[in-house]
Amino acid sequence: MSGLKSLYQPFAKLLASRKLYLSKSLQFSSLFKQELAHSLDFVRYTTLELCCNEIKMNNVAGNIAELGVYKGDFAKRVNQLFPNKKLYLFDTFEGFDQKDISTEKQNSFSSGEQDFSDTSVELVLNKMKYRSNCIIKKGFFPESATDVDDKFCFVSIDADLYEPILAGLKFFYPKLEPKGYIFVHDFNNDLYKGARKAVLEFCAENNIGYLPIPDSGGSAIITK
Repeated sequence: MSGLKSLYQPFAKLLASRKLYLSKSLQFSSLFKQELAHSLDFVRYTTLELCCNEIKMNNVAGNIAELGVYKGDFAKRVNQLFPNKKLYLFDTFEGFDQKDISTEKQNSFSSGEQDFSDTSVELVLNKMKYRSNCIIKKGFFPESATDVDDKFCFVSIDADLYEPILAGLKFFYPKLEPKGYIFVHDFNNDLYKGARKAVLEFCAENNIGYLPIPDSGGSAIITK
């Protein structure tokens, strides 16, 4: 055992030089233990699960949502963690809208040229363990949410761009139940500088705190 410990630090330094890191979380009973052993986004998924545990322990009411679903890999885990909650899935399922791309380019937030159109509603739904809980909201946000009158205990905002992220915060935060959480992806991602601006702007205007976490996308967490 001591031999293995002596190898840990040089091996960890070698991985770090290649921007890979060894990490060990709290010893809690993870639903994704096998998946997390090989995950490149260990911090994001374990933080999600810990927040889910807090929501359940505090009996937080409300349903769940994701804005910016792409192929549904994060939504799949959210769906699995909340088997008794409706999951709203907001996305164009066709990539970025030209209106949002224009804002990105005008403000030098990002190139807006990343292609996220290689997905579909059926591809996403096929990944869901509790498919019947899913409510697809396809279209341009926030217009796609005009008929949604619900409360939420957990929301993931992974829309990448300034306009939809800010619109998502304005829509979901008032509907967030006390002790609920909003995850905003790409907060500290230099490829999508508008994500950080949207969070800072919204939080400053509403006197709300946020917590950055060191996951692969540099997420920020907002709670109420």
